[in-house]
Amino acid sequence: MTRLAVIAVALCLLVAAIIVGASWGTISFSPATIVSALLHPHAQNDASIVLWSLRLPRVAIAALVGAALATAGLLMQDLLGNPLIDPYLTGTSAGAALAIAVAIAFGVPPALYSAIALCASLATTLLVAALSRTGTGLSVERMIVAGIALSSLFAGLTTLVILWSPSASVSLSILAWLGGSLAGHGWRDLGWATLYAACGLGLALTTIPALNALRLGTRRAQALGVDLDRTRWIVVVSACMLTSAAVSVSGVIGFVGLMVPHIVRGAVGHDVRWSLAAALPVGAIVLILADTFARSAMPPTEIPLGILLSLLGVPAFLYLASRRPKTA
Repeated sequence: MTRLAVIAVALCLLVAAIIVGASWGTISFSPATIVSALLHPHAQNDASIVLWSLRLPRVAIAALVGAALATAGLLMQDLLGNPLIDPYLTGTSAGAALAIAVAIAFGVPPALYSAIALCASLATTLLVAALSRTGTGLSVERMIVAGIALSSLFAGLTTLVILWSPSASVSLSILAWLGGSLAGHGWRDLGWATLYAACGLGLALTTIPALNALRLGTRRAQALGVDLDRTRWIVVVSACMLTSAAVSVSGVIGFVGLMVPHIVRGAVGHDVRWSLAAALPVGAIVLILADTFARSAMPPTEIPLGILLSLLGVPAFLYLASRRPKTA
């Protein structure tokens, strides 16, 4: 199957995932009912109200979060040449989570969450980069260690925020958000998150030639005219914008940025032009289907989306880690 055919199949599967996400839930609708509701968005029947007020915005947010996290993970892995990197392991998600937990505790309007998450993600990434810098550049091993250490620190500080919250309802809100969930989100939550994700994706597109050149090694990339420092900063900022857009509406969801890049590289290869094009729909498909399962498996209770994906992501991470070549 050609690369273009793989992308076409992924887009078709994305359409199918959207239909599944819109159809399944506590109340399930037939395909004919879904089509009728789509064609009559202002109809005052149960299907139209549920579809346009609850299901479709949630599916759209899931698609945004999945595509953003998958793209961020792909960028970081290609930049650092390590398949075990993702925004969760570098501490970016944990930094954004702590910042938004503090924002929830102090009653900051949700409209500001995206900006808060962006600032916290960028600050965390800069700190991780500073801790992992060596005389010859960034050490991947140090970056992973620094990211895990900071994630643990931020998790502890987030726990303190929960304990010191002004009320039990605020504590529960923070806990629900940290578990990763799309519950309670609607069309209004897509605005700023979509803007940041679009800007991050736009920056990512400018780095494609440089990231492809880096596959040949840093020296050959520099010989081809790649500005390594500029490329690194653009990728870092792009990944931060994508991660903050996702975290601001979904809470902490790990391992999507780790798993999806491996899936798409196995299908279309390592050329960043094709892997990035495939990561967007595949990441969206993964989140839409995972969210659909999370809210449909045990109604009326929802499985926290972050926990569900961790159950899948941890074995995947251990498998990938076991495949790493051993050094003497």
